[in-house]
Amino acid sequence: MLIVDDSPYDRSRSKMVELLTRIRDHSTKRYLKGFRMLTVCWSDGTSCLPLDFSLLSSSDSKKRIHESQKVVDKRCCAYQRRKEATVKAADNLVSMVKRIKASGVRARDIVMDRWFTMPATVAKLSKHIGVVGMVKKTPKIFYGYKGYWLEVMAICRKLKKRRGRAKILASTTVMLKDGLIVKLIFVRDRRKKDWLALLSTDTELADNEIVRIYGKRWDIEVFFKMAKEIQCRDYDVLIAHTTIVFMRYMFLAYQCKLETDRRTFGQLFYACCDEVSDISFIEALYRILTLATERLRKLGTFCEKTATAFFNSVMEASLQCVGLSKNNFSTVSG
Repeated sequence: MLIVDDSPYDRSRSKMVELLTRIRDHSTKRYLKGFRMLTVCWSDGTSCLPLDFSLLSSSDSKKRIHESQKVVDKRCCAYQRRKEATVKAADNLVSMVKRIKASGVRARDIVMDRWFTMPATVAKLSKHIGVVGMVKKTPKIFYGYKGYWLEVMAICRKLKKRRGRAKILASTTVMLKDGLIVKLIFVRDRRKKDWLALLSTDTELADNEIVRIYGKRWDIEVFFKMAKEIQCRDYDVLIAHTTIVFMRYMFLAYQCKLETDRRTFGQLFYACCDEVSDISFIEALYRILTLATERLRKLGTFCEKTATAFFNSVMEASLQCVGLSKNNFSTVSG
């Protein structure tokens, strides 16, 4: 899967950095000087590899604190990077996904937070990749539900909730304004007595699977802590530094995967898993029969020959079911 998010690139002490602008930090709810680092990572649930990024300034020239004064050729990457910085995040995101898919990276879904899961963005991305994201609770966004255009809060009120302490309260399919059918899943918020809404463009995907996929989004937050420490004014240097950090992080993530993720052993890993599960079953059965034998002895009514024959036949039948040799285990004896 792909994971997308942005993080504030704080340059509050700077005044002369190229394309410096005022941005809003969603975590602190405060404005600061810097950039928005829009990042797309690939994840398999264990490792997180950063693939593409863009240091975003403001698309409004009036909000930019310092303009770019460096003369660059319009055919070079430096010009393209500066052009990307003044484009909206949603448009940049579509271009980034296209580049990643064109490079041969395989991913079924892209996971997004509520800041990106807007109907227009979902519709654009769904043409290239499946989308899983959290829906923002706002009265300004409407979804088509049973012939009416309703906000997500109104849709939640109309749905019948699951009883008890179910994690998934309800789910339904809705339509976006461009005609795209998506699935909404309403999940209990464990932090407070409220609910969260998740969206998936794959309506056939199970509710639990959608929740599991979205839970992997946290991998990108761990990465953000390591990619934003440098002192410079040149925009090209900022891009170069971030690129080098991405590459170093990928090397470390790959090495960590080789040393800690047993799935890197390939078919040997899965063969060992099957063998361990079989051994666990046989050992558990052996212990149960052994305890039963000791219990019968204590009761005083115990026929050694009959009990041994019975337990041996049970063990032989169990070994044949799992395809193991009888010699691998000792039978129950008196």
